[in-house]
Amino acid sequence: MSAPSSPSAMRSQTAARVSVLLFVCLVVQHAILERLTFAGAHPDLMVLLPFAAGYVAGPETGAAFGFGSGLVADLLLPTPFGMSALVGCIIGYSTGLATSGLVRGSWWITVVAGLLATAVSLALYAMLGAVLGHPAMVHVDLLPALEVGIPGAVVMAAPACSLVAWALPRDSRSGLMAASGPAR
Repeated sequence: MSAPSSPSAMRSQTAARVSVLLFVCLVVQHAILERLTFAGAHPDLMVLLPFAAGYVAGPETGAAFGFGSGLVADLLLPTPFGMSALVGCIIGYSTGLATSGLVRGSWWITVVAGLLATAVSLALYAMLGAVLGHPAMVHVDLLPALEVGIPGAVVMAAPACSLVAWALPRDSRSGLMAASGPAR
């Protein structure tokens, strides 16, 4: 397959890849991962997408990807619309900022960063939910979400980064993944 010849062709190819990625992740989330429940909680692939975008492509792309994937996730959640988008935007930007200086030569760096981003994301989501009138999100739902979300992040962090690296054009990744392998 030849490379796109114009910037608009490249943008449309990127939009198509990101759309396919979001659709596939949403289907996997709702068809498979939501059935793997423990104490009412399940692994969350949609939480890892903003992390992966920030890790792979930097803070600005992470924030945009987090906002978009959060809006898509919010379509099927019973919480106030926009919560996932706000949390995703913050996590994508923060991850990009925090990991921009890392040397990415070891696989475990991706796993540890994904684990931390997932824990912060779930805590931020629960706190925002409590502020918006759902106090049970902190008192009842947070601990099971962390107990299931953190092991899920350990398993899914590296594949999520590889999928996001596939979806984004090489120039938007700014060489951040050059040392690690998923972007090649």
